[in-house]
Amino acid sequence: MVRTMDFTTENPDCCKVGDYLEVTEQKLPTSYWYLLEHSWGASGNFSLRERLMTRRGKVIRIWADDRFKYLTLEFDEPEID
Repeated sequence: MVRTMDFTTENPDCCKVGDYLEVTEQKLPTSYWYLLEHSWGASGNFSLRERLMTRRGKVIRIWADDRFKYLTLEFDEPEID
């Protein structure tokens, strides 16, 4: 199963489309969030059932809106029965 996730970043030039980046999981009292390697970006918060199973994703898009700059990563997640 392929899963995509957006990460806010201050430096979208840190990588390019096609690069693979590692993420580390960070725990909050009731949720989880993910930090890109070298602190290049951070995800939003996710519930326990939305946690990532893999820790390596491929950059598929670099973009911006009126407020933030983003990296979109694609993760190859195992199927859950």
